[in-house]
Amino acid sequence: MTESDDKKPIVSRRKARKQAFECLYGLIFESAADERSLLRLFKRCPHDVAEGDDPAGQDFAWELVQGVWRNQRDIDAAIVRFSKNWKISRIAKVELTILRLAVHEILSRPDIPLRVSLNEAIELSKRYGDENSRNFINGILDALAKAVDSGEFGIQKDL
Repeated sequence: MTESDDKKPIVSRRKARKQAFECLYGLIFESAADERSLLRLFKRCPHDVAEGDDPAGQDFAWELVQGVWRNQRDIDAAIVRFSKNWKISRIAKVELTILRLAVHEILSRPDIPLRVSLNEAIELSKRYGDENSRNFINGILDALAKAVDSGEFGIQKDL
């Protein structure tokens, strides 16, 4: 395996997270009534095709979108719990979308280390958020990661 082969999954997953973020952000303005309409909306979302089709990246992006959509109530409850009394309605839509994506990864993807989910959320906040986004998102996700690491959620994940 070459160095470029080692980096391909990371690049592909980063692009998939970007695509998932853009699709989930769009769902704030055009909701999906069911999973079929969610898939239709997902297929209309822009995606980075500069490096050709990447089925693994598309599958990962779809899994993220589908997982956030299916578990949004529980994800939002975790965000409220670790955001120190912020109501969901008061959190800016960009930050809320990034948080939903990262919380889903942290709570539902045992194959993704906590640090990776946190770092990827910060990267999204740098790209889409304002100067305060990074600290806000990091504070909430760090508190959640500590709770997961201490066994509070019954999830075994590497930090």
